[in-house]
Amino acid sequence: MKTLLAAVLLLCAAAPSASAQTELKLGHVGSPGSLFALSADEFARRVKEKTKGKVVVTVFGSSQLGDDTEMMQKVKLGTLDMTLPSTVMSSLVPAYGLFEMPYLVRDRDHMKRIEKEIVWPTLAPLAEKSGYKVIAVWENGFRQITNNAHPIKVPEDLRGIKLRVPKGKWRIKMFQAYGASPSAMGFSEVFVALQTGVMDGEENPLTQIYTAKFQEVQKFLSMTEHVYTPAYLVVSVRKWASLPADQRKAVEEAAKETQPFVYENGAKMDKELLGKIKEAGLKVNEADKAACQKASKPVYDEFGKEVPNGKEMIDKALALGQSK
Repeated sequence: MKTLLAAVLLLCAAAPSASAQTELKLGHVGSPGSLFALSADEFARRVKEKTKGKVVVTVFGSSQLGDDTEMMQKVKLGTLDMTLPSTVMSSLVPAYGLFEMPYLVRDRDHMKRIEKEIVWPTLAPLAEKSGYKVIAVWENGFRQITNNAHPIKVPEDLRGIKLRVPKGKWRIKMFQAYGASPSAMGFSEVFVALQTGVMDGEENPLTQIYTAKFQEVQKFLSMTEHVYTPAYLVVSVRKWASLPADQRKAVEEAAKETQPFVYENGAKMDKELLGKIKEAGLKVNEADKAACQKASKPVYDEFGKEVPNGKEMIDKALALGQSK
């Protein structure tokens, strides 16, 4: 009897507690109030609700865990569970440079079609082979240009402008084609670079511009909408494999179900923040998008030649912009 009791007690001690909690650490570069921050917090709420508290997502924003490149390295090594990259994906998995092509994505409905027809069947598997599990497509947004020199109406206006860009070679090539002097820099370093004159300008979605307070150190906002950048919720392949199937299912469902929230708030913030940026004193102008598109052709041509199946992906993505 004593032997049986001892065995039962040993079994109970060895078994995982029914109330054991799984923590997933999610890092991103967004400032408080940014679309990244709102998206990550909404996802965390949904995961907790779906799993009844068995899985908790702890969010670290404002580059607390490093810049995009550093966090992606940590995810690949398994020392960080999740992150929310955007442009940097094109530096790690070349095919993601598709979303660096200027004026490729027309609107969010177009992006949804690209997600269905290109991201999940083609791009997501390529990321997984490189050590990154993409479980949802969210948004960074339509990018605009700010600077301290003058309004940007046509590409020629960028000549000589020292422009901060994210770490993605196609963005650099694009602005070089426009005549600017682009330099890659981590997001957390941008404010001081603009404040001190190390950089004349930068380019970002309005939600990133406003919440990072770039309006305090910039004079001009040019509405170029030159690139729409998705954001990808990426999980460590190692961490993902370690989760029970029911937790993987719940986390992935929560991630995908967060997308409508992301798109709704992204569109809302585009409208609201433009007014707030004007109130902050920035002079706002509309750019000549047709001229920018024309100047972008060399970037499309180079991507099509350099990246495997690059031209085919571009053609398919553009065709999806014509369908309803």
